[in-house]
Amino acid sequence: MAATPEVTDATFDADVMKSDLPVLVDFWAPWCGPCRMVAPIVEELGEEYAGRVSFYKMNTDENPAVPSQYGIRSIPSLLIFNGGELKGTIVGFRPKSDLKKRLEEAIA
Repeated sequence: MAATPEVTDATFDADVMKSDLPVLVDFWAPWCGPCRMVAPIVEELGEEYAGRVSFYKMNTDENPAVPSQYGIRSIPSLLIFNGGELKGTIVGFRPKSDLKKRLEEAIA
């Protein structure tokens, strides 16, 4: 299973805002238990949506600028962008079925 690539404050604009594909960004931190629970689900979705949606992870401890820009106060937070616009926000651990439903709505 391919690990979800990391995006940073420095690469966020190029990787996410200028992406031709919709993008889901998983905001997480190493000390966050629910983040570790959601990570494998995000990886599975990344494989299922390969070529249709790009998936990235952002370590909020190492990259404070983007999370504060989007008002992220609790993690995990999954933000879905399409055409450089924020289309969906999922906060906290959710089952895969929920994530798929929200993702489908955001990229429709």
